[in-house]
Amino acid sequence: MGIFGLFNKKKKETLDQGLEKTKQSVISKLSRAVIGKSKVDDEVLDNLEEVLITSDVGVDTTLKIIQRIEERVERDKYVSTSELNAILREEIATLLAENHSEDNESWSLPTDHQPYVILVVGVNGVGKTTTIGKLAYQFKQAGKKVYLGAADTYRAAAVDQIVIWGERVGVPVIKQQMGSDPASVAFDTLQSAKANHADVVLIDTAGRLHNKVGLMNELKKIKEVMKKVLPQAPDEVLLVLDGSTGQNAFEQAKQFSAVTQITSLAITKLDGTAKGGVVIGISDQLKVPVKYIGLGEQMEDLQLFQRKEFVDSLFG
Repeated sequence: MGIFGLFNKKKKETLDQGLEKTKQSVISKLSRAVIGKSKVDDEVLDNLEEVLITSDVGVDTTLKIIQRIEERVERDKYVSTSELNAILREEIATLLAENHSEDNESWSLPTDHQPYVILVVGVNGVGKTTTIGKLAYQFKQAGKKVYLGAADTYRAAAVDQIVIWGERVGVPVIKQQMGSDPASVAFDTLQSAKANHADVVLIDTAGRLHNKVGLMNELKKIKEVMKKVLPQAPDEVLLVLDGSTGQNAFEQAKQFSAVTQITSLAITKLDGTAKGGVVIGISDQLKVPVKYIGLGEQMEDLQLFQRKEFVDSLFG
């Protein structure tokens, strides 16, 4: 096995281990849902509906999945319970593809302009700054020149944390004093990144949701100031969510979507929870692709989201 084969094998093992709690929960529930049944009927579908809802897939997304399976049962006339797992995987993978959660094969970036700017949002405590550090590591490992911007200027801990990550990964961090204007930090970061021919810029933002109007105005100002340096910035607005909070993560996602346009999702802490199904529901309900998933404490444990591998690990 070549080096890439070994890397992919380790990556899949990390994914399997990270989703183990969710998988064990789902598989045991599925087994009970079909016990004593040879074909998929209304009772099995009712049981499957309960399995998905209690796995934090969400009611609306669950009903959508059940409807698709009902249509297949009606079309094929007879579907055995032994086929149910494979059909479930197919339908969920298709659903994720419709939400543009495509299989990301590498840490490559668009080459038509530099730098590629990612504005990172999310409430405090979801692993936002840690995700930024891990993204910086992964992009640097892929040969990219990375800059970080510490624009969460409301918490000293946030600035300190991102500085520590910058030192740990070996990438520059642009910061100002506590209480500085976040838009000013973003401006300085892009100017420095542009002057030094950076490939990618990751900018942290404050994680406050109690004042939606203030948050909306702040993000709007950051974006406007960014465009003075780079007209296309930000290229991506990445929302970080804590997968272990289940449906609470979905509520956070809805609230952030109400104040700014979210273009991608990173869902963290999936290794410590049986609520991994929330990945499916959030992507479906927001129509926003999941791009990254967090599966552990190590820097390598932040992975590019690959829908087929994810579904196989969850239901395999």
